[in-house]
Amino acid sequence: MTEIKKARGMNPIVRLAIILFAVSAITSGVLGLVNGLTEDRIAEQQRLKTEAAYNAVLPSESGYAEIAFDAEDPVFSNVDALSAAGDAGWVVELTFSGAQGSITAAFGVSAEDYSITGASVIDHAETSGLGAKITEDDFLASLVGQTEGMAVTKDGGTVNAITAATISSRAMADAGNMAIAACKALG
Repeated sequence: MTEIKKARGMNPIVRLAIILFAVSAITSGVLGLVNGLTEDRIAEQQRLKTEAAYNAVLPSESGYAEIAFDAEDPVFSNVDALSAAGDAGWVVELTFSGAQGSITAAFGVSAEDYSITGASVIDHAETSGLGAKITEDDFLASLVGQTEGMAVTKDGGTVNAITAATISSRAMADAGNMAIAACKALG
């Protein structure tokens, strides 16, 4: 009986800390379990999404051969992956800053004239209805055929910026320039 009284008489802050620790430990355990169960499925979905993006920007029947590059070289600072698409050109996957966060996109670059053959957004954190329009076909099509030095119309270029989303549009154009520069650096 005295033990029950002692437990009730426990310092309320210590009691609250013990309860909070127990709840946090249980929650962490459940999250860890769910992560362990879904990790492979999430990785597979991401792989399929990336593969679809590569095929959209520069289709290759022979597949994509990953090319090693010097990540310390400033030309490759935003490049996540660089792959050869046969003799047609390269696919460059980049992560760069947009208006609201990071954007991961793939750009196809022609081996013939270093022009953009296609662009596809793999992941982004842009504002829905504004910057998220960088994923729309009309905008992505405006990047096709662009060469080094591309810019949005507000900056004197030919890429039509998305209304009220100039930062996101500019980020995509700049990323296209980075993709072209990375391919030219290969020689």
